[in-house]
Amino acid sequence: MSTDTHSDNSLMDRALALARRGSGFAAPNPLVGAVVAKDGEIIGSGWHRKAGEAHAEVEALKAAGERAKGASLFVTLEPCNHYGRTPPCTEAILAAGISRVVIAMRDPNPKVKGGGIAELRSKGVKVELGLRGRRAIEMNRGWIHWAMTGRPFVLLKLASSLDGRIASSSGESKWISSPAARAHVQRLRRHVHAVLVGAGTVVRDNPRLTNRTGKGPQPLRVVVDSSLRTDINSHVYRPLALGERGRSPICMIATTSRASYQRRRDLELAGVEIVSLEGSNGKVDLDALIRHLGKAGIQSVMCEGGGGVATSLLEKGLVNRFMLYQGPLLLGSSGKVWFDGGEIASMRDAPRLRLLRSRMVGPDNMLLCRVNEPDVSFLLREAD
Repeated sequence: MSTDTHSDNSLMDRALALARRGSGFAAPNPLVGAVVAKDGEIIGSGWHRKAGEAHAEVEALKAAGERAKGASLFVTLEPCNHYGRTPPCTEAILAAGISRVVIAMRDPNPKVKGGGIAELRSKGVKVELGLRGRRAIEMNRGWIHWAMTGRPFVLLKLASSLDGRIASSSGESKWISSPAARAHVQRLRRHVHAVLVGAGTVVRDNPRLTNRTGKGPQPLRVVVDSSLRTDINSHVYRPLALGERGRSPICMIATTSRASYQRRRDLELAGVEIVSLEGSNGKVDLDALIRHLGKAGIQSVMCEGGGGVATSLLEKGLVNRFMLYQGPLLLGSSGKVWFDGGEIASMRDAPRLRLLRSRMVGPDNMLLCRVNEPDVSFLLREAD
């Protein structure tokens, strides 16, 4: 163990860094990291590696051993106080003799309602809440949204020209974004549970929609195809390499009764999961699709287009965040627009997004905006 001394902030930063190691593996559980320290020295650490395995606190306490008595525990999420696949972490904390617990954020489950904190305090343990809490919330944004609503957190990601086009007049879109932006998207795919596109994107671009970082499992690939017009030989319908199957062997198609029986049968025989979700005007009910994914345990979805799906998701209030990569090029008035939400007569009627951050990714300007995202700052405060 290192003999360096650390501040409370740096100890929680270490716990957050450990938690991120579980990304792509811990689901349906959250990402959690923990550090045991005494007099500023780290004597044990751990993270939640996989559902059903030891929680972060238990790993850290085991590493600390007998030295944990009288030490402080820094953990990114309120310790559990109930039996699940593993015993309550509060029991392990009390048994180890921890005197102080610093927690980044409360558990969002309304059934918990600060129960872990209350249990520790009732046994004389000093508990502090909120240190680096906003970072902890951001790291588990998808899980928090899913735990509270039963729906996945939806990120809409698009690339456009400076004049707001996502393709040329002929439909060509490779490449509006730079190699640096596309590499950034690959990293995003590593951390989401599903990637969603419309049939037009599959027909036009024939994407793979895979995580090619070499780290983490593959996201579930979801195609919205109301009539099953996409080619069965498209990349997205091909099996993943052995050992890379992630949450789905191939992909899921959301369709309607417009799809022919034979097309459906051919795709199912190829290993594609077909779900029928009838909406209005013969289109897929996107709200039903998001609910379906939530019930399947999908906590986060990144929609990568095209314009029709993007517009529908926004109009139905299903987008939580929007990420736009603006490439330094112009495609003219005949180019394909990404938002076709009807006529907006006055500025006060224009939907306004809250800009969270903007930065350059290679030559592209990346904008991240909040769209329809619930306020969860109450997780940084004591329960009522």
